[in-house]
Amino acid sequence: MLRKLALLAVLFSAVAISAAQSVRHFSFHYGFTVKDVPAGERVRVWFPIAHSDEFQEVRVSSAQGDLPLKKTHESRFGNEMYYAESAKAKGGDVHFEIVYDVVRHEHLTLGLNRPRLQEASLKKKESEQYLAPDKLVPVTGLPAQLAAQVASDKSSQLDKAHAIYDYVFSNMRYDKTGTGWGHGDVLYACDAKKGNCTDFHSLFIAMARSQQIPARFEIGFPLPTGKTSSEVAGYHCWAEFFNPQNGWVPVDISEAWKHPEKKDYFFGAHDVNRVQFSIGRDLKLNPPQQGDPLNYFVYPYVEVGGKQHQNVSFSFSFADEGGTQASARSQ
Repeated sequence: MLRKLALLAVLFSAVAISAAQSVRHFSFHYGFTVKDVPAGERVRVWFPIAHSDEFQEVRVSSAQGDLPLKKTHESRFGNEMYYAESAKAKGGDVHFEIVYDVVRHEHLTLGLNRPRLQEASLKKKESEQYLAPDKLVPVTGLPAQLAAQVASDKSSQLDKAHAIYDYVFSNMRYDKTGTGWGHGDVLYACDAKKGNCTDFHSLFIAMARSQQIPARFEIGFPLPTGKTSSEVAGYHCWAEFFNPQNGWVPVDISEAWKHPEKKDYFFGAHDVNRVQFSIGRDLKLNPPQQGDPLNYFVYPYVEVGGKQHQNVSFSFSFADEGGTQASARSQ
């Protein structure tokens, strides 16, 4: 009887926690134009598809393009994408436009005593994948030395991850001046101690992995908190690390840096003001591109005549769909 009552308490607690979390319902417009395509050349276009998961429900409201669109996915991370091609382009500009309907849920893991009946675990392949280095994310050398220093007096994985989070928060600054930022180059971040969200989270991931804490890179777009509709200038990225007692734990250090009053919140939470498109680094697309693996995948990638074509203009925007927008809450 006591066991049944305890289980009911756990279930009611989980329902109460779910009800307390914020939700944001919005449409998201992803448009772009491939410009000045030479007539007669082979043109190939790939771009990511926002996907549904535990924290966002995604429906494609419309998908239009001057070339037929085909849905594919890559096997390493499971990212979905649209692919389009023409063996002999007509020449000129090629347009694409996708409109999504998205319901984004707040992702909370820490500070709420969320119930777990048993420890979580990763499959061996997943664990190896999220502990391995990426091209610009080494797990040895300087980032490993820094991680060893800041985590030296910590015994649990969670405490080590928190120490690494605190280090990146305290030693990096959000600064997009000069060159070198925005690539997620960990050695650049260690040296310059500045950059954007890509640089913040690449450093966190490198340091965490060096301490045998699986960590992964996620990317999408931010939504302003003070507006119900607007253009979206560019991408936003964040990270998660794996802890057996909590599963995948979200962090967003660059948002914490911009809003230091939410520093504690963003260790263990992602707010609703975002939409995720893809995960991982060093991506080989499907069908495979002729160029190098992509550093990350949030903007369209285009090849013309077998070479990357960078003359692409973007148009991203969102509009709230009438629901009450709840802001992130400090814990």
